[in-house]
Amino acid sequence: MESTVDASQRRRIHPLHAILLAGTIPLFLAAMVSDIAYTSSFQVQWSNFASWLIAGGLVFGGLALVWAIVDLFRQWRGRPLLYALLLLVLWIVGFVNALIHAKDAWAAMPTGLILSVILVALACGATWVGFSSLFAGGER
Repeated sequence: MESTVDASQRRRIHPLHAILLAGTIPLFLAAMVSDIAYTSSFQVQWSNFASWLIAGGLVFGGLALVWAIVDLFRQWRGRPLLYALLLLVLWIVGFVNALIHAKDAWAAMPTGLILSVILVALACGATWVGFSSLFAGGER
């Protein structure tokens, strides 16, 4: 039995876009782990690590957001608006978290940890929606 794939309905994610999108998860996850380490040890360096990891996640998330906005105008199949909105919310919450972490390490907690947990959830959700909508189509 033969199966054919309709090339007009199947769109693959660009490798650079995939790296940018998937790169947000480990950066924000490591920031959350650094915040947890700070709350258990009170070593200021953990808060500094979290600040740098959040900044890296914002760079990756911002570039993925720009790519998503460009894809909105290219009208690909799937859920481009939901994906772009998730990335926008991710970037805004990440920016607020970066501002919170810019305070004194003691003043950044527990708000910084809570925002880091939210960022990990948003990064996972945005990556899930991004990959599932970019691989729209299937076999016939």
